[in-house]
Amino acid sequence: MNNATNGSVAGNENIFTVPEVLLSAASQNNARTRFPSVLIDEAHQQAWTTRPGIAQQMNPVQPDDSSLRRAAQQLSQDGLTVKVNSGSLLTADTIGDSAAVIIPHFSDPRFERTIGVGSHIFTLEEIDTLSSFVENGGGLVILAEHENDKYGTNLNELLKRFGVTIEHTSVVDPTKAHNNVSSWVRPDLLRSGNGILARVENIIVYRAGTITLDENINAQILATTSESADPAGKPVLVAIHHGRGRVVVMADSDLFGDDSVDDGDHLRLFSNLVFWAVSGNRATKEAAPSLDIVDVWNDLKTSVTELRAVQNSDGSISSDKHDMTRVRVLVDHIAELHRTYANLHPHDATFHSRCETDLLRWASEGFPIPDYLDSLVEFRPDLLRNDGLEHVVILPMYTQNGNSDRVFEAVWFRTVWPSWIAELEGSGYDNAAFVPIEFVDFTAGYETHSAVLFPETVATRTTPKFHWGAIFCDREAARFRTVTEAAAELLHIEMPPAAELLLNDAELAKETYVLWDLVHDRTHMHGELPFDPFMIKQRIPYWMYAMEELRCDLNAYSEMEALYQAGVPHAPLVKYAILFDRLLRFPITGGRTKNYDGLVGQIIFAQLHKSGTLRWVDNRLSFDWEEVDTAISELHTKVNELYRSGIEKSRIAFWKDAHTLVSELVAPHPASQWSSGIDFNLEPRKLVDEVLADEFPLNMFYESLTKKLAPTIERTKGITL
Repeated sequence: MNNATNGSVAGNENIFTVPEVLLSAASQNNARTRFPSVLIDEAHQQAWTTRPGIAQQMNPVQPDDSSLRRAAQQLSQDGLTVKVNSGSLLTADTIGDSAAVIIPHFSDPRFERTIGVGSHIFTLEEIDTLSSFVENGGGLVILAEHENDKYGTNLNELLKRFGVTIEHTSVVDPTKAHNNVSSWVRPDLLRSGNGILARVENIIVYRAGTITLDENINAQILATTSESADPAGKPVLVAIHHGRGRVVVMADSDLFGDDSVDDGDHLRLFSNLVFWAVSGNRATKEAAPSLDIVDVWNDLKTSVTELRAVQNSDGSISSDKHDMTRVRVLVDHIAELHRTYANLHPHDATFHSRCETDLLRWASEGFPIPDYLDSLVEFRPDLLRNDGLEHVVILPMYTQNGNSDRVFEAVWFRTVWPSWIAELEGSGYDNAAFVPIEFVDFTAGYETHSAVLFPETVATRTTPKFHWGAIFCDREAARFRTVTEAAAELLHIEMPPAAELLLNDAELAKETYVLWDLVHDRTHMHGELPFDPFMIKQRIPYWMYAMEELRCDLNAYSEMEALYQAGVPHAPLVKYAILFDRLLRFPITGGRTKNYDGLVGQIIFAQLHKSGTLRWVDNRLSFDWEEVDTAISELHTKVNELYRSGIEKSRIAFWKDAHTLVSELVAPHPASQWSSGIDFNLEPRKLVDEVLADEFPLNMFYESLTKKLAPTIERTKGITL
């Protein structure tokens, strides 16, 4: 640290926000509530401050040389709530709900211009508090300095609790010097095994010390001095697993100062380090509903389960095969429970009244194929998108990717509609039919791979106009987390810290999926050759559905950069969700008969692999994160050009061009008629009949992955948070 000497300045707590672009400040803050918070210590004679006014007081001539404002703003833009400890001892109460504590370089005020009303010496109680905090799952980020001993602190007393020592030295390296200053050093980044360095290519340390690690501690060395440096080959940046928590130690603090952050990838490194520190212990759980409501639900679930067991596959009941007296008792009781729910959920009172009428009419007619048209018309969750609003539906329906029988299902769910999503949907991302929901509980039809509640699955006498489609974002997020975590371990994937946080935080993943689905589903109805998602059963080659899903995913991926700049912190996480879910889960989930969702993942895999952005070597799946966005953008361009040119062509020509595009990336089956000379004079229906059930088989990577992850995929049936 190169601040001049003397002076200590006190200040107040501050929380950083990013500039308002699309979301209001209130909605930006609401979006951050699902992210962890971090505490930056400025109470122990720190030589750095996050507050511009204090930096100006500390260093009137060059305030940027005392400021961590931009580093703190980067954390805030990435979603973390940033708090500042400006005047308290580091106690459990001071740390509060913070997931990590960041301690910038501090000093005896005789040697640096510092801030903070406290001492530059940690008390034993503070060291014990920080040690216990890490042991129990907290994160700790230490920004140290060169010639450590001269600052008069007891930093090493704290660090030795974690097996770390900052050496009293100052690294010089004339060979790898920045701006020809031998003490401004470009260290070697150790990438192997370190997803922490994702998108970090170049850093500079300014008058750095070095780090010594005790034997047998669980540490990753992230950067070392070069062989031409003095001292040579010494760690300057380490990440340590300790107890249930994590510790990061950087032997320099200047690289994160406002005057140095643009010299290298320093802002990205800082965010990565802090995200890694907070990602270790993020289990979350929603509050349980009250017991009296649970009792009503359990009564309903038991009754519906007994009733559906005697239904035929079309929903009717054969009176000669069952105890109809018992069936009528069940029907009467479920009708009574409809009246109960009309009182418990007054927003659905008309719906439950119609359900009661349809149920009793079904019984009076002798239990034929059910007809719930009148009830379905009254159920409009799209008009009641209030966050946390609960619904209970009892409908005769099949479940997509689940139970094909149209029997009664009871589903208790709540709407997921945080204010920041509502504001996005109302300010350009309009998607009136989109209803994200989460399970509270369900009957056996959802003990399957199904993750949607669609009105077209309900038994009705005629097809009504459909106004909504509901997606269980908690189930999709849980499946993503389960499969990706298993695949990452199996394939030794070096997860970027933000992606790891996404895997470790169920509630954050759920909201990330809401954003992905909001943008994805909206795209179906926009752009060239828009697609009607309610026409999913139209007869076309299945790769056309794959192309549409791919188009929507690639559009969502590309939209995320603008949303990130507009203050949506979930946006980078959506990109990870799209990549990992499409690459690792969809291709190996479900059968291979016209699996268009799986084909989307196969296409993305091939694009990344052919571009060299993704590699599978020694059973390790690795990514060049600097090039991923470019490769995805190139694929997006190809798909958009296909759609644009499709306007000028016949339907069959469009199908053929799409098959050609897919074939350039994913090898078609050797027996494919579409790639070896099909007779295009056939009528469209006959052409579709010539499509093989598995027109684009899995490659050898996916064949291997399928065998190894099959038990994990099976466990995701019926999974929720």
